[in-house]
Amino acid sequence: MRIAYIGPEFGTSLHRARALERLGHDVTIIDVREKLGRSYPINAWLWHTSGFGLQTLFLGWLRQRLRAIRPDVTWINQEPFIGRKCLREIRQFSGAIVGYLNDDPFSTNRAAKRLFRNYRSALPVYDLIAVVRDVNVDELRNAGAPKVMRIYMSADEIAHRPRPLSDSDKKRFASEVAFIGTWMPERGPFMAKLIRAGVPITIWGDRWEKAEEWPTLKQYWRGPGLYHPDDYAKAIQCAKVCLCLLSKDNRDLHTRRSIEIPALGGLLCAERTMEHEALYIAGEEAVFWDGADDCADKCLSLLENDRLREKIAKAGHERCLKNGHFNEQLLQSIISQLEKKA
Repeated sequence: MRIAYIGPEFGTSLHRARALERLGHDVTIIDVREKLGRSYPINAWLWHTSGFGLQTLFLGWLRQRLRAIRPDVTWINQEPFIGRKCLREIRQFSGAIVGYLNDDPFSTNRAAKRLFRNYRSALPVYDLIAVVRDVNVDELRNAGAPKVMRIYMSADEIAHRPRPLSDSDKKRFASEVAFIGTWMPERGPFMAKLIRAGVPITIWGDRWEKAEEWPTLKQYWRGPGLYHPDDYAKAIQCAKVCLCLLSKDNRDLHTRRSIEIPALGGLLCAERTMEHEALYIAGEEAVFWDGADDCADKCLSLLENDRLREKIAKAGHERCLKNGHFNEQLLQSIISQLEKKA
């Protein structure tokens, strides 16, 4: 199957494109941001206006690419600035149009709602949209999406496979309790509470200097986000406990870390939610907490018990593999839904 894959040629977007290739499809990645650029003014315009007026800058370029490919499927990896006009243009050169949504297009956050304005206007043009939140299913249908498929987030068979660790890896990435992720307003107070409770936290991620609690957090911040797959994997493998924090604005009940941490053999320590408890048995395959105080208590207890940590991490890894929330299986299920429609 010829697939035009519209999405960034890096990160988890690239992981999914490569997984489609491993499934035997002929995939051409079209990164629209290559045409638009990734400058601060462009990023700010996208964020504040949902890319108002920008479609005219890349539409002719995109038309030429699609005319050359003549895809059976155009796969759009979220790209909130692609609106109805652009999708109608894609429809002239493509078979089915699939949308994969990682974020929440109906987020309670005003800025995020504004960001997805173009995306929401185009919902009726899609053939299928795959979403990772139950709450989005009816919202998308009510907004005109003809077919919505509920999925879980996924790890990647290659990017999230455990690596061999050298002594230098262990020295560089060793941590007691690690969190890898971007700062969000609710995360600063949470981390500060853990620190006051004596949790030896290590933070990797962007924008943490924006936190009001930065004077407290600064000495626990190891550096910016770990975007190289090897660095990300090794940091998880070298941590005794791996925290998984959810985005309240995105209304998360699980996140990519919920799958990636156990896939890499790390011990998942996450907020208790219905979806987390559906994925893993609490206390046996992962550790779940209710609030910062409970999280601190559980982290400190785990750090005192090497044997228990190893047992939970091993069981969580085995359960993760059994659950099967990996890219190849997930993407094949989406393609199968398209074939049923056809």
